[in-house]
Amino acid sequence: MRAGEVSEVSQDYLKAIWSAQEWGGDPMTATELANRFGTTKANVTEVLKRLDELGLITRVPYRPPVLTAQGKTIALSMVRRHRLLETFLVESLGYGWDEVHDEAEILEHAASDRLIDRIDVFLGHPTADPHGDPIPGPDGRVDSHTPTLLAEAAPGRYVVLRVSDADPAVLGQLAEAGVRPGASVEVIEVTVEGEDLSVVIDAETSVSIDPEAASAVYLSAP
Repeated sequence: MRAGEVSEVSQDYLKAIWSAQEWGGDPMTATELANRFGTTKANVTEVLKRLDELGLITRVPYRPPVLTAQGKTIALSMVRRHRLLETFLVESLGYGWDEVHDEAEILEHAASDRLIDRIDVFLGHPTADPHGDPIPGPDGRVDSHTPTLLAEAAPGRYVVLRVSDADPAVLGQLAEAGVRPGASVEVIEVTVEGEDLSVVIDAETSVSIDPEAASAVYLSAP
């Protein structure tokens, strides 16, 4: 079964279930899925029942749904579509990295596998999207990382690995501070000043970042 053979709602649910744990988060419960999609828990239950019947998830009472191998394949196909589209919008159409998420959410359902593969070739087979999220390959393979959150970073040198795209306002704040994927930073100290975190990136540059923004930045060792 391919992504195009299931409904858009099913595609969204499978992608959300997979994405929730990509960076070390907890599995999504029915309540969290309801909040994510702005619907009722009863509606979520009906969708999960259909996905279970299709063999795309495994449902266990009172526990979060688990993707089957087939469900994971479709989820990764949707993640691949989304991230290649975001990259195309930024690199080829001049979108800002804080503008592309919602556009890609719409386009990913209309794009065929053939179009996505053409975009991949056109862009030179990028390995990550503008936010640093790895782009799965055509075979579903995706890089995994064990990052450190900026909000929890000990002093030392790091590379910005990924910035969560959950909040466009946070992306704007971090872009202004120069905190983008690939940037090299040296965290000298992280101290709380009022409601913000004062992050000294190097000996000459200090930026003030609120806790929400600091929790959206994922670092790795250089």
